[in-house]
Amino acid sequence: MKYFYSSFAVSFIAVIIAFYIGGAGAAYICVLLCVLEISLSFDNAVVNAKVLKDMAPVWQSRFILWGIPIAVFGMRFLFPVLIVAASAHLGLWETLVLALKQPQRYHEILSENEAQIYVFGGAFLLMVFCDFFFDAQRELHWLGIIENNGLVRFLKRIPNAPTLIALAAGLVLLAKTGSATLGAAYFGAILLYLLISCFDRLFGTDGVKNGLAGFLYLETLDASFSFDGVIGAFALSDNIFIIMLGLGAGAMFVRSITLYLIARGTLSHFAYLEHGAHYAIACLAFIMFAKLKFEVSEIITGTVGILFIALSLLSSVLYNRRNKRKLIETIAGNNE
Repeated sequence: MKYFYSSFAVSFIAVIIAFYIGGAGAAYICVLLCVLEISLSFDNAVVNAKVLKDMAPVWQSRFILWGIPIAVFGMRFLFPVLIVAASAHLGLWETLVLALKQPQRYHEILSENEAQIYVFGGAFLLMVFCDFFFDAQRELHWLGIIENNGLVRFLKRIPNAPTLIALAAGLVLLAKTGSATLGAAYFGAILLYLLISCFDRLFGTDGVKNGLAGFLYLETLDASFSFDGVIGAFALSDNIFIIMLGLGAGAMFVRSITLYLIARGTLSHFAYLEHGAHYAIACLAFIMFAKLKFEVSEIITGTVGILFIALSLLSSVLYNRRNKRKLIETIAGNNE
């Protein structure tokens, strides 16, 4: 429980500030936004824990300390403001004034650019999933018929298969939409992922993301997860400060969950938890692409992620029981 004390404290302060800004209604929306952020980003916490547990302690601390203001003020507040400022050809101060005095117009400008935002985030998350799914070194499979069939085994033998598959998907997207802007957003995300990976290979050890490379990877991953929540938050509130407070409080809980998973060694105890998180990431990526044509509620997005996590936890428990039973039977057989 100690890992969540700071998150509860920050959330309490956020709700008080929201109440001061807009009364009981604003405080309630702040709580709802916090829950929305946690539901959308729980799988993010699992992947964060996977990367962080192998990083140097100093970079673990930096991710927690520096990552919070970047996540709260950078991605949930400043990033949308920068998008609106660039799109409307306004200065930062003018954009802030617009957000405060004409929140509906601010939302409209942000919505006009949501396609590029979703494509960028979806492409980055797709690369994260493909790198996991087509990892030739991974021996444990959760859904064997999907993860270990003949086609997948063949693709795993192809050098840089994840990148080639992501690039092929990008070409299909470009052909379907015919939009150079969306193509630039998609391939820009792929390029960013590859740059971080190259940096990691130069300065990492044994495939472990260390130092700055790991930090940049985690922050970009967090950004990709936050896009959906930041845009969807306007369905609940048009006040950028209420949105920042609610989503920021949720981001704090995601950090706390990450710390808890690392400290408890949860990933090693639940063999399929990482699988579930990456399947949830794949679903989020496809939902982001689907939003180019369809309206998809954030409730659906969050529910899908939670379901994959829950199913992977249940499968892990059953897997542990089977292994324990086999161990007991082996010991009993040896004693005979």
